[in-house]
Parts: sequence; C-alpha cells; structure tokens
Amino acid sequence: MRIGIVCPYSWDVPGGVQFHIRDLAEHLIRLGHEVSVLAPADDDTPLPPFVVSAGRAVPVPYNGSVARLNFGFLSAARVRRWLHDGDFDVIHIHEPTSPSLGLLSCWAAQGPIVATFHTSNPRSRAMIAAYPILQPALEKISARIAVSEYARRTLVEHLGGDAVVIPNGVDVDFFASAEPRADWQGGTIGFIGRIDEPRKGLPVVMRALPRILAERPDTRLLVAGRGDEEEAVAGLPPEMRGNVEFLGMVSDEDKARLLRSVDLYVAPNTGGESFGIILVEALSAGAPVLASDLDAFAQVLDQGAAGELFANEDADDLADAALRLLADPARRAELSERGSRHVRRFDWSTVGADILAVYETVTAGAASVAADERTSLRARFGLARD
Repeated sequence: MRIGIVCPYSWDVPGGVQFHIRDLAEHLIRLGHEVSVLAPADDDTPLPPFVVSAGRAVPVPYNGSVARLNFGFLSAARVRRWLHDGDFDVIHIHEPTSPSLGLLSCWAAQGPIVATFHTSNPRSRAMIAAYPILQPALEKISARIAVSEYARRTLVEHLGGDAVVIPNGVDVDFFASAEPRADWQGGTIGFIGRIDEPRKGLPVVMRALPRILAERPDTRLLVAGRGDEEEAVAGLPPEMRGNVEFLGMVSDEDKARLLRSVDLYVAPNTGGESFGIILVEALSAGAPVLASDLDAFAQVLDQGAAGELFANEDADDLADAALRLLADPARRAELSERGSRHVRRFDWSTVGADILAVYETVTAGAASVAADERTSLRARFGLARD
C-alpha cells in the first residue's frame, strides 16, 4: 500500500506527535508498505529518507503551547506536488484542524483520507469559531482516529461526528531492553520534557523538591529536555541546586536508558494533554511512574493501577507521594511489574494493526464506490463490461 502521512509540526523540534508519526512510518515500512511523510523542517535539518520537507515552520501559539507550523501559498504548492508525486492509496493527516500542512492537505487531497486527532481542549472557542472554515475540509475525511477518549470528546463537542479511539504506539521492547546507566541510578527521580514550557510541569517538581531533599538529601533529579537551566533552578535554595542534573536533549537510546535507570519517573504536566506518550515509554522501561491526575494520564495509567497519581499542580501532594514511593522499594517493584503488563496494549504490534485496519476499510470503501460509479455509467450510456 502507498501511504502518505502528513505531520503538522516541525520535524526539527521533537514532540509527541512527531515521534508518533516517525514510529508509525517505520513500523509500516518494516511491514513492506511504501510510506512518505510530509513535514515542516528547516533546510539544515537531517531527515529520514521517508520524510519530505515542506519548508520552514514558524512558531504559533496553539493548544496552550507554542507549535511550529507551516502554512501559506508556497506550502500549499509543496503539498500539491507531494500529493501528485506520491499517488497514494491513502492519506493519513494528523491534526487536520491545525493551521498547518494538515489542513492544506485536507483541502488538496483526493481519495481516501484518514485523520488522527491528538488535541484535548474542552474549551476551545477558536475551534468552534473556525468550524465554518474547517467544515469543507473535514467533510472529505473518510475515517477519524482519536488518540484517547479525551481527544475524541474534543472532536465530538467542537466539530461533530465521531472517531475510533486508537492510542499512540510505542516500541515496548526497545525501552524494556535498554541498558541502565550506573551514574543515573541510586535515589534518582526522572523528568523528560521542555524545561521552559510551564504546562510540562517542571516548576511543580521544583516546588516539591525542597521537601523531598529535607527527608532524603541524597535524592537527585535528572532533567532531560531543552530550556533555560538557570531559570529552572532559580527558585531552589542554592545548596540544593547541585541535586538537579540537566542532561539537555537526549537521544532515543539515552531516553530509554534514563527511564530504565531512575527509581521514579515523575510526569507533573498541568494540562493540555490528550494522551501521554512519555508515560507509555516509562512503563515500557519498567520505571515506577508518578503522574498528575489529568484525565488522560489517569486513563493511560489504568486509573492508578499501573502508576500512582497526585493532585494536579499540588507540589505538596507530589512530595508526599514521591517520598512514600522512594521509601518503599516493594511498592515501586509492584508498580513496575503492573506497568510492564499493562503497557503491552500500546505496542506497535497492536496499535499498527488497528491503524492498518482503518486504512484497509477506507481504501476498500473507495474502491467499492468507484466500481459502483463505473457500473452506473455503463448502464447510463449502454456500455459493455470490460
């Protein structure tokens, strides 16, 4: 099958949607399909062979964050050329309502279109206001996927229609087989995310850290992600700042090793999350997980059975839970074992098969419609069968 996948966000600024698209493309290629991904990217960005650049993206406030998107006449021309050259059996557009390549592709594409909705935003006035503009494009979509029940709810409430829920996928064995690093072990708490994006929740951890260190002074916080490191620790007492180690941007391999090494992984995100791929990666690595009680996080963690939850933005509750878990190796081992079992449902072997089933359904439907149209034309004009 020839599959075209559209990524709305810049390939050179990693994020959950980009990782999902990359891993989906690689999974499909391993199965023998022809896959091309269209994505915004700077000219000097190294790209995998299956990614086609649609040009440089610009930062735009979107869904409580700043997304790097690509829109305009030049982008539209590149979308049309990519669609023409690809001659795809199915187009898979991610975030078709974002002001980026997804919407442009939805306008330009012909044939079966599958759309995945990642956003969970229950109070989006902008989306409601934009509906008359979006409607002609959305009506072309053959099948809709939501990555969680909360993304599905946003879609239903703002745009109408419905979607099948297929979660983000992860290569469970990649994380489970990673080798821990000795220097990242021993009383360590892990955090992965953009340092300077408040909704990723690092400030909540920093507010909790003094209480944690007061009881367990040898605890270290390992932080992986880009951002202003000095600003991140500015609120900590100077004598505690040495307990925070910034690793910068890490490779996929080092991310897996980090998650395999830490005593506790903390996901303190404060909102705007429709799924939580980092939780799935942490569970895959066997890390005990402590996360804010966002609805989407609670769903991924099986309502607290596969990982513990604390009250969102409550630094004291985070500190209490972290101290309890750090002092209880048996409980951490129990969470690790439960999480490792639970996470198998998110492996690409399951998620990829579900997505392929959607592709096959829409392409079969398109072929059936085309056959009916040919039969109707033959009957109308009295043409013989081929």
